[in-house]
Amino acid sequence: MDEQPEPAGASTRQRVGAAATLVVGAVVLSWALRIVPGDPLFYPATLALAAVWIAGAYLSGPIHLGRAVTRSGGPRTLPLVQSFALGLLLLGIFLAGALVVSRVPLLRDPVLELLDHARLGSLPAVLAITALNGISEELYFRGALFAAIPDRIAVPATTLVYALVTATAAIPLLTLAAVAVGLVTALHRRVTGGVLGPIVTHLTWSIGMLLALGPLLNAGV
Repeated sequence: MDEQPEPAGASTRQRVGAAATLVVGAVVLSWALRIVPGDPLFYPATLALAAVWIAGAYLSGPIHLGRAVTRSGGPRTLPLVQSFALGLLLLGIFLAGALVVSRVPLLRDPVLELLDHARLGSLPAVLAITALNGISEELYFRGALFAAIPDRIAVPATTLVYALVTATAAIPLLTLAAVAVGLVTALHRRVTGGVLGPIVTHLTWSIGMLLALGPLLNAGV
């Protein structure tokens, strides 16, 4: 991956590759998230999903890491610290919201069922898969897809597509999370010009949610 921001404009290869990947990825995601917790098929299914996003991202064109401005005003650097702080902020907001959601069974129960993959399966394996899928989603949605869409609408368009793809899992709270995370990471992608910042933010949020959300939601049961 290149650290430099990518040039403006998208090629036909980028658009076709991004569109084809989107269709396949949406189908695989819908299937993977409907697998019953405890079924070992969940692991290869989610690994296949990550493979789809990663392959599609790289086949669509070059991926750029991006750079960030330092507080001291020095040379632009890799966007690590700011992205981690942004992920922590997102995590805090969602965990605060979970205290309210824990008292609404219609919203709480589908999320608890999804989290059962970690409770009934191998937590280290689910953690690794969560991290891998977070990286792969950013490579595709804030990498290949973002680059394939005209710059003036790339932020709202990638946010909407990310939410619609996630909605195929039929978990309302997960769709809401996709809107929030998709918007924040898309804006971060625009500022930094690459995918590294969004990846760090996404991983901070998703791993924190995996570890802390279950106990908070169960508190309302």
